[in-house]
Amino acid sequence: VYADQCASCHGANLEGQPDWRRRGPDGRLPAPPHDESGHTWHHGDQLLFDYTKYGGAAVMQAMGLDGATSGMPGFADTLTDAEIRDVLAFIRAQWSPRIQAIQADRTRAEAAAR
Repeated sequence: VYADQCASCHGANLEGQPDWRRRGPDGRLPAPPHDESGHTWHHGDQLLFDYTKYGGAAVMQAMGLDGATSGMPGFADTLTDAEIRDVLAFIRAQWSPRIQAIQADRTRAEAAAR
């Protein structure tokens, strides 16, 4: 699923797009890497799930970040919830145990805050 739905933007090896920290002419950031050099692991599981299912703009608006831009489309009409969870599990499995532990802590904190 990752290869078919995500790799075209985020890279076959989770490397992201070139200059992913630099906004393009449209004001959007390129797709970030999902490896340890990116920031995916900085977020809890629910946020990552919502971002994938509903898209970046919808999630940022729900967080009160009106006017924030994101090129991340929502996959609610393309992927099942189970497929989204599988993609996120695949991404997490590529991280070192230390990064996995940090991300798990963030997931617990995110859940406690809800």
